[in-house]
Amino acid sequence: MCNQSNGIMKKLITLLSIILISQYFLHAQVIIKGKVKDNRGRPLPSASVTLKDTYDGATADSLGNFSFTTNETGTQTISVTNVGYKPFEQTINIGKDPIVLEISLKEQLDELRAVTVTAGSFAAGDNKRGTVLSSLDVATTAGSNADITAALKTLPGTQQVGEKEGLFVRGGAGYEAKQYIDGTLVNNPYSSSVPDISSRGRFSPFLFKGTVFSTGGYSAEYGQALSSVVLLESIDLPERSEIDASVSPLVLGAGTQQLAKNKKSSWGASYNYVNVGLYFGLVKQTPDYFKMPQFHSGDANFRIKTKSGGIIKYYTTFGYSNLGLRRSDVDSLDLKDAFSLKNINWYNNISWRENLGGGWRMKLGASYSTNKDDFTQQVQNQLNQPKQFDPSVYWMNYKNFAIGNRQDLTQLKAVFDKKLAGISSIRFGSEYWYSANKFTYNDTARRLVDHLSGTFVEANIFLTNDLAAQIGTRFEYSSVIHKADIAPRLSLAYKTGKGAQVSVAYGQFYQKPENTQLFYTTNVGFTKATHYIINYQKMNAERIFRVEAYYKTYDDLIKTVPVGYNFNNYNNSGSGYAKGVDVFFRDKKTFKNFDYWVSYSYVDTKRNYLNYTAQLQPDYAATHTASLVMKRFFTELKCGFNATYTFATGRPYYNFLINNTGKYFLSDQGKTKPYNSLNFSAEYVPSIGKTNAKSFIVLFASISNVLGYNAVYSYNYSYSGAYKQAVEPPAKRFFFIGCFISWGVDRSQDAINNNL
Repeated sequence: MCNQSNGIMKKLITLLSIILISQYFLHAQVIIKGKVKDNRGRPLPSASVTLKDTYDGATADSLGNFSFTTNETGTQTISVTNVGYKPFEQTINIGKDPIVLEISLKEQLDELRAVTVTAGSFAAGDNKRGTVLSSLDVATTAGSNADITAALKTLPGTQQVGEKEGLFVRGGAGYEAKQYIDGTLVNNPYSSSVPDISSRGRFSPFLFKGTVFSTGGYSAEYGQALSSVVLLESIDLPERSEIDASVSPLVLGAGTQQLAKNKKSSWGASYNYVNVGLYFGLVKQTPDYFKMPQFHSGDANFRIKTKSGGIIKYYTTFGYSNLGLRRSDVDSLDLKDAFSLKNINWYNNISWRENLGGGWRMKLGASYSTNKDDFTQQVQNQLNQPKQFDPSVYWMNYKNFAIGNRQDLTQLKAVFDKKLAGISSIRFGSEYWYSANKFTYNDTARRLVDHLSGTFVEANIFLTNDLAAQIGTRFEYSSVIHKADIAPRLSLAYKTGKGAQVSVAYGQFYQKPENTQLFYTTNVGFTKATHYIINYQKMNAERIFRVEAYYKTYDDLIKTVPVGYNFNNYNNSGSGYAKGVDVFFRDKKTFKNFDYWVSYSYVDTKRNYLNYTAQLQPDYAATHTASLVMKRFFTELKCGFNATYTFATGRPYYNFLINNTGKYFLSDQGKTKPYNSLNFSAEYVPSIGKTNAKSFIVLFASISNVLGYNAVYSYNYSYSGAYKQAVEPPAKRFFFIGCFISWGVDRSQDAINNNL
C-alpha cells in the first residue's frame, strides 16, 4: 500500500513539473519580427536575422519579412547579414512583449559589383570589365591587318580617313588624339608617311593586355589631347617561354620571350624586315616607286616582379625606313614630283608599379623617344631629270625642297593613389615633359624647346554600388608659349539594372598648337575643347549595347591670317563645335558560333580654323559612318573567316585662294562620293586538336576592299585653282598572306574562345 502511494506521488510530482515547466516556457517565449530593407526602402529577401550567440533566428521572405520566437531575456544583440550588404547589429531588450523591428542594410561596396564610368570610353583587353576588343580581336578584324588604329576605326566616333594616319574622333583632327603606353605619351605612334598615303601604327596589339579607347571625357591624368586618348597597358609576364617567327612575301620576322624558372622575371626581343618590292611587282601601284619602301624594326623588353607584388617593365623599339616615289605634278601635265623619305625612330619606356601598404599604390614612369625625318622633293621632267624654274615663278620653286625634322621627347611621371572608405580612392600625380624639335627647310633652321609640366588630382567616389562619381582637375604650364591652363573634369555613373547603367561626363581639355605653327610664332595660347557626354550601356558576357550622345565646343583654335606673301601668321581666333550620336552593338549569342558587331556614328561638326573663311564642316569629317564586323570560327575545320563592311557618306573638300586684298576666299568646294569598303580575312590553325601541343601555327590571308571600290578621299588643287586632282589609294586592293609560328606556347584555345 505504501509502495503504491509512493508511485502515485512520483507521477503527480512529474506531471506537476511538466505543467510548471510548460507554463514557464509558454510565458517566457517572446516573438521578434520585422522587415529588412536596403537604404532605398526596397525589401531584401533571404536576409539572415539571428540573436547573436544563440540558435534563435529566421530568414527573410520574398518581401523582406521575418519572424521567430526566443526564450532569451534581457539585453541581447540582433544580427542581420545579407550578401552584398554590410553586416548590421542592434541591441534590444527582451521582456514579455513582442518586438517589431525595421532594419535597413547599407550596401557593401565591391569593386566587382560596382558601377563603372563608361561615358566616352571603350575598354578593351582580356582582363578589363566591359571588354569591347581584345588583342586577338584586333588581329582578326578583317581589314585591320593587326593594326590597332585600323581596328579602332570599326568603333563608333571614328572617321574613315585613308590619306592621313591617326584617329579622327568626333569632329577632331588626327593630331588631337594621343596614344599612351603604361601612362606615358608616345610622341610618334605611327610610321612616317608620304603625303596622301596613310601609314600603320608602330606597335603590335599582342604587346598589350589592355586598351582603353576614350572618345571624350577622359581622366584628369591625361592632357594635351583635345579629342581622344588611346591608353595601352603592356603585358606583365608571358605565360611561358616561347620563340616566334613570321614569314610572308612582305615580312620576315623572329622573336623570343623567355620566362625565368621562378616566374618572377622575363626578357624578350624581336626583329622584323619589310620589303614591298616583290609585292609591288605583283600588285600595280599608282605612284612610281624609284626607291622601294623598306622597313627595319626591332624591339626588346624585360619585366621584373618585386617582393611587394609590384612590377618593373622596360620596353624599347627601333625603326628605320627608306622610300622614294614619283607622282604627276598637279600644276603641269608633263612634270613629276619626286618625293623621298628616310626615317629613324627610337622609343623607350620604363614603368614601376608598386603597392606601398596602408592602401597606397604608386606608379612611376619615364620615357624617351627620338624621331628623325628627312624629306626631299624635286620637280622632274619626263626623263626623271631635275627641272629648274625662273626665279619669278616662285610658287614652282617652292616645290623643290629638302626638309629635316627631328623630334625628341623625354617624360617623367609619378602617380599615387590611396584607398578611402569602402572602394573610394583619391589619385594624384605630376609629370614633366622636355621636348626639343629641330626643323630645317633648305638652308633655314629653327629649334623649338619646351618644358611642359602637369599636375592632377582626381577622386573616385562610390556612394553605393549603383552610384559613382569621378571628380578631378588638371593644371599645365608650357614654357614655350608661357601659358597655363586649369582643366576641370567630372563623370557620374548610375546603375539602372542588371548589367545596365547611365553615365554622364563633362570636361575641359587643352592642347598646344602644332610645332609647325610654333616654329613661326610662339605668341599663341592653348587650344581648348569642352566635352558634354551622356551614355547608356547594357552588357553581359555575350552582348554589349551602348548609345552615346555628345556635344563639344572648340575655342582658341589656330587661325592662319595672311599678311602680304607671308601665309604663316597665326592667332587663337578659331572656334567650332561637334555634336552627334554613336551606337554600338556586339552580339555573340543570337547566332550559334557567330560573333558580330555593328557601329554607327552621326556627327554634325563645323570649324573656323586654319585658312577656313567661315565655320565649315572639316574636310576629314563625314556626317554618317557605319561598320559591320563579322567573325566565325569553325573548330572542325580549324579555321576562321572574318569580314568587315564600312560605309561613310562623302567628305567635304575646299580650295582656298588669296584675293587682291590679301584675304582668303573659297574658290571651290564640294563633297566626295560615299566611301565603301568590304574586307575579308581568314586564318587556318592546323595545331588545334593536337594532344600536348607546344607549338602554335597560324596561316593567315586577307584582302582589303574586295569589290575594288575606287575611293576618293579628297582633291589637290593647282596653284591657280583651275585644275584639281583626286586623292586616291595607291592601289584598289591590298593582299596579304603569311605564316606565324610560336614554339613553346599553344594559343589555339585562345583563338577558339575569342572567335566563337
